[in-house]
Amino acid sequence: MMDYAKTASLVIQYVGGKSNIKSVTHCATRLRFQLRDNELRDEEAISDLEGVKGVFLTQSQFQIIFGSGTVNMVCDEVQKQLGALEEKPEEKEEGKGNVVQRFIKMLSDIFVPIIPAIVAGGLLMGLNNLLTSPLINGQSIIELYPMWQGLASAINTFANAPFTFLPVLIGFSATKKFGGNAFLGAAMGMIMVHPDLLNAYQIGLAQPPAWDIFGFQIAAIGYQGTVLPVLAVSSILANIEKRLHKVTPSWLDNLTTPLLSILVTSFLTFICVGPVLREAGNLLAAGITWLYNTLGPVGGAFFGFAYAPITMTGMHHSFIAIETQLLADSAHTGGSFIFSTASMNNVAQGAAVLAVLLMTKNDKMKSICSASGISALLGITEPAMFGVTLKLKYPFYAAMAGSAAGSAYLAATKTLAQALGAAGLPGFISMKPDHYMNFAIGIILSMGVSFVLTMVFWKKFALDRQDGSEKKAGSRTEGIEPVQKAAAGRETVTELYVPVKGQVLDVGQSADEVFASKALGNGVAINPAEGMVCAPCDGIVSLLFPTKHAVGITSETGVEVLIHIGINTVQLDGQGFETFVSQGDKVKKGDKLIAADLDLIREKGMNPQTMMILPEGGNLDVTVYPGEQADAKNVAVKAVKTE
Repeated sequence: MMDYAKTASLVIQYVGGKSNIKSVTHCATRLRFQLRDNELRDEEAISDLEGVKGVFLTQSQFQIIFGSGTVNMVCDEVQKQLGALEEKPEEKEEGKGNVVQRFIKMLSDIFVPIIPAIVAGGLLMGLNNLLTSPLINGQSIIELYPMWQGLASAINTFANAPFTFLPVLIGFSATKKFGGNAFLGAAMGMIMVHPDLLNAYQIGLAQPPAWDIFGFQIAAIGYQGTVLPVLAVSSILANIEKRLHKVTPSWLDNLTTPLLSILVTSFLTFICVGPVLREAGNLLAAGITWLYNTLGPVGGAFFGFAYAPITMTGMHHSFIAIETQLLADSAHTGGSFIFSTASMNNVAQGAAVLAVLLMTKNDKMKSICSASGISALLGITEPAMFGVTLKLKYPFYAAMAGSAAGSAYLAATKTLAQALGAAGLPGFISMKPDHYMNFAIGIILSMGVSFVLTMVFWKKFALDRQDGSEKKAGSRTEGIEPVQKAAAGRETVTELYVPVKGQVLDVGQSADEVFASKALGNGVAINPAEGMVCAPCDGIVSLLFPTKHAVGITSETGVEVLIHIGINTVQLDGQGFETFVSQGDKVKKGDKLIAADLDLIREKGMNPQTMMILPEGGNLDVTVYPGEQADAKNVAVKAVKTE
């Protein structure tokens, strides 16, 4: 049995001691620390502790994954040993970190919400490429089948819309981030792409119209596909609006503040801010493209080699703005090499983890590798990096080398992405059809080099001693007998029904990267259509969080089930949740457990996606049943336990 007091003491020590801890809380599966200096934490030492399934640093919050039940006990001990934490004057969250870190976080906060729209447009562009590229004996599909011409034309219009009206999306998101009215930001974006303006893609092809205002000529040119101008304009708009709110009488505020904010910002945009930053954006995109093309394979190899360390720092979020500019101006840039490089890095990390899976004899490491390796190949590398490759070091180096090899080849062959998407094996759809072969070769190179080098390093540096394989193998000489008994034993089947009406997905598709990694267990993620959560089976309520966002049930067959409502909803501290059961209550399938206010969760900027997982997998054979419109009548998970 775990010594919770000892584990808590070591956790406190490895996060930098009591003086480095501002606060500690926990959700259903994770211990959450707010640290004064995140650099003082020892992730490697923490990862080696008994019961720890992984560690993550998300923005300023350091999370340690223990799993359901265990995290409660560890957190209680941590809080007991810490006592009353000394309060120190702190900066606001937004002001933390150096200038670069704050800038990267700002870009991330602005661009992450609009990525789905850009991805949708980009993938539609990829679909249009499939219809219009000469793939069949030098002819395209629409040439062979003219009746498809209308479909291709429609898809092309749909694909271009997010890029044509990009300033509207950025204006909304950026103005909201800067503390202004998001809808005024969207309106400003609309002004910047108004049809009466000369389309930005036609600069140099036509004489731009101009406004003659008291003899002063202002060029009426649009800002389609631009990034930097609308970022600056959104900041100016938000600041003007906030200042006007302070000095304008309340009875006049709603009338004059929006008017003056838009009017002043618009003239500043077209007179000076827009033209200067349009040129700056063009020069930035052209400069990066020139540098990449000039350095060729060497530049590709260097960027691929450095991509994983860059990801560790979080600086890869700053690439979003650059990548958006490259894609928006793909007619001149050719597309984005950043996505291609990210794909090489991700599959290399996945290949390194799969090599560890093949070599290790440590059951815990195998469990982490099997989930995180597949996750990395599909585009999510954090579980693989922080749970495996960085922990063992040399697989991380092998993955860097693999990424460099694949990226060098892509740079040599000028293989560029035409859209955003999942950077990994699914990245094919983001490439031009005639680039598929080169992209595939790049993936093979990345995975092959990473996989082989990891196996070489494993033997050369005896990595089995680092992951505990020898110890594990030596301490379980009796392991064969239980397996033989299980094979001859009986099977117990547990069916878990959909706990909340909505779209049921495999938990690997969860919007929460920790749940998606399956480090916490297999199961499903549900995009709820309503807020009533019901019991998925007969059993006993074994866990009910004080924050009401999570509930655990032990089924009659002895299977532990955790239902976690929303992502990061522990921060609501019970607001928006109503419980109908208490810990220890017996429940029947379909009984009401918790009612969640989905509208409130969304208003607080959180995702209401609900996870139902089996935290202690053991020897469970789990099958999930996805569904678009599932309810309590549908089975979501079937678990078969061999005894």
